[in-house]
Amino acid sequence: MKSFRLDELEAERAANDGAYLQFIRERNMSVGLYALDAGSVDPQQPHRQDEVYFVVSGRGAITIGAETEPVARGSVIYVPAGVPHKFHHISEDLRVMVVFSPPES
Repeated sequence: MKSFRLDELEAERAANDGAYLQFIRERNMSVGLYALDAGSVDPQQPHRQDEVYFVVSGRGAITIGAETEPVARGSVIYVPAGVPHKFHHISEDLRVMVVFSPPES
C-alpha cells in the first residue's frame, strides 16, 4: 500500500522548487501535485495522456479547447489527450492533484 499526506507532498514539492511533484508512477497511470500561486501563469502545453484534475485548494479558471470554467476546491476536470488547456485568473493559490493515464512520460 502507498499512502500520502497532502501537507507532506506540498512540503516536498516546495523544497524541490518545482510547480509539479509526481508521487505515484505505475504501469497505467501517474499522479502528481501541481501548484500555481495566485496571479501566476500556467505554462502547460497539451499532453499525450488523458488527465483528470482534482482541485484540492484555491480558486481560478481553466480553459480547455474553447471552453472556460471556474475552478475551486472540489472541482474535478477531465482533459482529453492532445487538447490545449491552461489554468488562469488564479485568485487564490491553486493546489491540484493530477492523474495521467497512461503515465506521464
